[in-house]
Amino acid sequence: MHDQDQPIAAPATALAPAAISVIRCSGQACIELVARLFSPADRLQQAPGNTIHHGTLRTPDGEPLDEVMVAVYRAPASYTGEDSVEIFGHGSPAGIRRIMEALFAEGFSPAAAGEFTRRAFLNGKLDLTRAEAINDLVRARTVAAHRYALDRLSGSVEQAVGAVRADLVTLMAQLSIQLDYPEEDTGPVEVDVELLDSCEQRLHELAGTYGHGRLVQEGIAVALAGRTNAGKSSLFNTLLRQDRTIVSELPGTTRDYVEALVDVLGMPVRLFDTAGLRPAGEPVEEEGIRRSRTVIAAADLVLYVLDSADGFGEEDRRRMADISLHTPVLPVWNKVDLTGTPPPEGGVAVSALTGAGLRDLERRIVEAVGEERAETGATVIDSARQHDLLSRAGHALDRMRESHCDGLPADVLAVDLQEAVAAIGEITGEVTSDEVLDAMFGSFCVGK
Repeated sequence: MHDQDQPIAAPATALAPAAISVIRCSGQACIELVARLFSPADRLQQAPGNTIHHGTLRTPDGEPLDEVMVAVYRAPASYTGEDSVEIFGHGSPAGIRRIMEALFAEGFSPAAAGEFTRRAFLNGKLDLTRAEAINDLVRARTVAAHRYALDRLSGSVEQAVGAVRADLVTLMAQLSIQLDYPEEDTGPVEVDVELLDSCEQRLHELAGTYGHGRLVQEGIAVALAGRTNAGKSSLFNTLLRQDRTIVSELPGTTRDYVEALVDVLGMPVRLFDTAGLRPAGEPVEEEGIRRSRTVIAAADLVLYVLDSADGFGEEDRRRMADISLHTPVLPVWNKVDLTGTPPPEGGVAVSALTGAGLRDLERRIVEAVGEERAETGATVIDSARQHDLLSRAGHALDRMRESHCDGLPADVLAVDLQEAVAAIGEITGEVTSDEVLDAMFGSFCVGK
């Protein structure tokens, strides 16, 4: 990570053929350095902030690099809070490389991953919850994940924890009076228990959204298992709405697992089609079954596919019982278009051929993971860092409550209360370390 005075530059779009490319530049003397390559140069040097200019980028020798549009931002009214420039050119990988080489020759350094957003945080343009939301927004793979990230980017987490912090400061002030004037202590420590309850509840409720938020962002691992020819690959293709795996009446067509990402009612699902469970024959088939068992063991949910024409046998019961020791299992009663027989208890009837029962299966997949959907408009977190800090703050308030009930003195209560306030300060970045910032911004894209 560079010194903040060092100007940085990086492509903000992929290094691949595209209609438009974007290169971001930020830092001290950034506008003047780009102006050296821009024709006419004086237009950028004299440009006010939040303006855009058409021209040509050239090497110091006058060789054209690209015809571009250049946006100029003057500190502090920019994303990073520094003087910044964004160069919009043609999306040629070769052209992008030439422009980047010219910028580096003029004094820019390559930006590290997340360095633009890190500078925005250090310059007070956003707090850490909004910074994390930017990364979540880039990584969002479903509409639900995108909505939650936008909500956090608007400041919902910052506002929620800020309100709790303000109330905790009020509680701290109440304790401070009793600590400052111990001679006036005539009885038990006075604490606004209702306010303490409210703070504790809000922290626990926000922390409780993490499970749902993580699944929405990262996805549920769902494995299709069962005997050969039960219709696993057909169901896999039906859930994907495309022919991804080979379907055949011959047993053992799938020799290895196949993975794909699918949106199931707004929830990203990493779907795995595995080899049929049966006694292995030749070595390749044995290896495929071994890999399938590994995938099944690591899944969040297993859809055990049953052929309704073959019924639910003892072998199926045994295998489902073995799987359910470690992973939730949902029986899927397939091929009901041929038999019409009811599914076993707890199962869902479907037809991979016609799509019958598919919507019910999707609903059961989301329900089976055991994560309730957040209420409409509720703030949802997906950051392990935020969840740990919220939990730490909540546990500190739990201890404070117990200490108060036990009649312990104000200085003991203040220790737990201070820990809760400190944990909330880490959530927004009021208190944080370079190590935490390095780990967080290191997961960002270069150019963000």
